[in-house]
Amino acid sequence: MDLNQPVLSVARLPSITFQHTQTVGEAIASLKIREPGDDILYFYVIDSSDRLIGVVPVRRLLLSRSDSRIGEIMIHDLISIPSTASLLEASEMLLEKRLLALPIVDSGGIFRGIIDISIFSDEMPSLVRKHEVDSAFQLIGVHVSLGRNVSPLRSFKDRFPWLLSNITGGIICAIIAGMYESLIGFVTLLALFIPVVLALSESVSMQSMTLTLQTLSRGPHQWSLLFNAVKRELFAAILLGLASGLAVGLISYIWKKQAPASIAIGASIALAMVTACILGVLIPGAVRAFRRDPGIASGPIVLALADIATLIFFFNLAGWLLG
Repeated sequence: MDLNQPVLSVARLPSITFQHTQTVGEAIASLKIREPGDDILYFYVIDSSDRLIGVVPVRRLLLSRSDSRIGEIMIHDLISIPSTASLLEASEMLLEKRLLALPIVDSGGIFRGIIDISIFSDEMPSLVRKHEVDSAFQLIGVHVSLGRNVSPLRSFKDRFPWLLSNITGGIICAIIAGMYESLIGFVTLLALFIPVVLALSESVSMQSMTLTLQTLSRGPHQWSLLFNAVKRELFAAILLGLASGLAVGLISYIWKKQAPASIAIGASIALAMVTACILGVLIPGAVRAFRRDPGIASGPIVLALADIATLIFFFNLAGWLLG
């Protein structure tokens, strides 16, 4: 199958559509008369001008009161694809939104047909792998689509703003380290373990962010989902932080026999990993709440904040324990 061909070339017209003025009872009665031959995934609602205005899931139709209007039970905020789109774009949208079918509309909103997941049955394994690659690149602030015939200037405009968060975070981290220059000079062991502390906090923040993005991709933004994710990741982060902090603290003590510095290293790792884990959950949720793509925006922001929080914990604990 040529995934670059227009989506209309393989679209099909649904055997049944509903008018928003119909009642649920009338809609169900029409189903019995027409006997649709196709598998019904969703019922689409149009107005008198054939413009697509909503969608009714099968379950909602069957469970609604028979005297309710279709316009009252339909979902208004539907997802559609333009008639000018390609099959590749349709497949990506189906995967991203986790839908079984997509309605197709022209520039005037006229319902032109539907395309369902069965069209891509042969290509689906490769499409799933491609979608996973796209998601991996988005975690670091890059969308793979930027590589498709995009000018260098457009690529720069799309990517540089997110890199600014890394630059800002790096400068702030340098300033924080400069504030504790005398402490680092007094206890060189601290400087030796800065890369380890930063690497652990960055790793756990990215792990939490990846799991949160998977949760957010399953449906509309809900604060309850985010709250449950915070609880789940918090307990996991405490265990990970304690285990990692204990391991690195013991290694540093066995190596240099400096107990206060080793305790500072281990404790800062534990606190930093818990903080980084929470950031990995909250930042994608906050970005999604502002209707931005959390997959692209969250990665650089989470890493920058995790680094800053880690160094603050690291040097303050070390300064307190070492007097």
